[in-house]
Amino acid sequence: MQESEEVGRKRDIRALLAVIPPAEALKRRERSFTEMRIRLKYNPEVKPGTLHLNSVLAKELSVNEYVEVSVHGKRVKLKAVLSDNVPKEEVWGSADLKSFGIADNSIVTIRALKS
Repeated sequence: MQESEEVGRKRDIRALLAVIPPAEALKRRERSFTEMRIRLKYNPEVKPGTLHLNSVLAKELSVNEYVEVSVHGKRVKLKAVLSDNVPKEEVWGSADLKSFGIADNSIVTIRALKS
C-alpha cells in the first residue's frame, strides 16, 4: 500500500519551477557586440591611418586603441579616435582608404583589436 501512495503523490510544481529563472532575469543580460556593420564616409579632417567613431559606438564594441575595418575580404588596422561629433550610425575615415579598396559611403565591418 505504501508504494501505491508514494506513486500517487504529485510533486509540488512550485518547487520544480524554482530552478527556472524568471523572464525578467533573462532580459537583463546585455548583449555585447564584437563587430558591427556600419557606413564609412570620407572626411577631409581625418588624418591618414585613423578612424573617427562615436564614443557610444566605441563603448558598445569595447574599442580601446585600434579597430579593424574589413570589406570584401580586405582588412585594415586603424587607430581609433573617439569623437561625439560623429553620428552613431557612421564612422569617418580619410580618403587614403581608397588605396586599400574601401570606397566612400560603403558599408564596412568594424571590430575592436587588442593593442
